[in-house]
This record gives sequence, C-alpha cells and structure tokens, in this order.
Amino acid sequence: MNKVDSGSSLVARPRKTTVGCWIAAVAVLAVCVVASTAMTGKTEGGGVFQRADAFAMVGLGVLAAAGILLFARPRVWADAKGVRIRNLFGSYDLPWQVVTKVSFPRGAAWAMLELADDDVVAVMAIQAVDGQYAVDAVRRLRKLLAEAND
Repeated sequence: MNKVDSGSSLVARPRKTTVGCWIAAVAVLAVCVVASTAMTGKTEGGGVFQRADAFAMVGLGVLAAAGILLFARPRVWADAKGVRIRNLFGSYDLPWQVVTKVSFPRGAAWAMLELADDDVVAVMAIQAVDGQYAVDAVRRLRKLLAEAND
C-alpha cells in the first residue's frame, strides 16, 4: 500500500513524512520513558516525585507520540468512481464529476484538487518531498480524472 498502483486505482500516502514521524514518535516516547525512570526521590526545591509522576511522564510521551503520528495519517484512494482523501484533520469523498483539475503548483508542499465550485482540496498524501513518487501519483490521479471525463 506504500506504492503507486499502476492499474485502474491509486493508493498513496506520504513516504518521507511517515518515516520521519515514526522516528520522532519513538524518540519522544523513549525520552519520556527515560525521564520517568529518573524521577525518584526529592527535588532541589523540596518536592518529592511519586510513582504517579513517573506514570504521568510516560503518559505524556504516549500522547506526544500519538500527536506526531497524526502527520503520517494522510492517504488518498482513487478509482474510476472518485477520490477519497484523508488529511490530518478531516476527510473528503468526492466523485470525479466535481473535480475539474488535479494540480501541483510550483513551490506547493502537496497536490491539490480543484473543484467545480471553485473550491480547492489539499491532497496531503502526495507531498513534494517524495519526489518522483509524488509525480507518479499526480500523473495517475490526472489519468483517472481524464478517464472519468471521457
């Protein structure tokens, strides 16, 4: 599922961002776990660390890691019927009839779908940092749009 399909459908997701997010999430969680083991005894200010403080530190690490992994959430699925986009927050399920153009403006971070009502929907799953993978995915989306309009 991590590659651009060459058939009559497309499944794409950000590649480099996903790898970076997983590395960062693991690192943040590891730092929080190590910090929780260091939370013993009294502090310089006279406070005392309890076991609950250590558990809270691990819990914060889990929450922070989950927040980082949100950036690996984007996906796009497209076939002859339409396109389904899942971005960081929110999803779109669009038939090809409402899509007028698939664009990837110069300097943009990700691809865009231009809609018939002059609205624009970001396709965060197809990111410029992925290079040729992103180019192939945009070409595939354009081909599916052209086939749907024939």
